[in-house]
Formats: sequence, C-alpha cells, structure tokens
Amino acid sequence: MIEIMRTNDPVLISFVESLLKEAGIGHFIADSNMSILEGSLGVLARRVMVDGDLEKEARQLLKDAGIAQELRD
Repeated sequence: MIEIMRTNDPVLISFVESLLKEAGIGHFIADSNMSILEGSLGVLARRVMVDGDLEKEARQLLKDAGIAQELRD
C-alpha cells in the first residue's frame, strides 16, 4: 500500500474515505487508533493508504474533488 495523504483532520479523512469507497478503490486508514495513545488530542496524523496499482487513479480522484493540496508526493 502507498501513502497518498497524511492529516489529523477527521472531516477530511471521512471525505476521502467516502470518495475512495464510492470509486471502488481499495484503501486503509493507518494510525486511526493512535488517538488512544495520544489522549485524543489530534496531534498524530492519520495516513490514507491505497493499493499501489490504484495510486494514480486515487490521486486523480482527489485532485478532481479539489483537495490536491492535501496529497503527499
């Protein structure tokens, strides 16, 4: 899996997850349980991971949704 985004914004994570699910792109939200360790402060970012063979499609989908600035290189 390839990391395409890292953020601690729960609304953005939810939006991205919804877009990827709707498009049928396999994904995984890494570090979502880290809030237990950090005390729910929102300091540790969650990572959006996608299947390597669908990375280009996922990136284009998020660019088309207007959140290209959130993508990692």
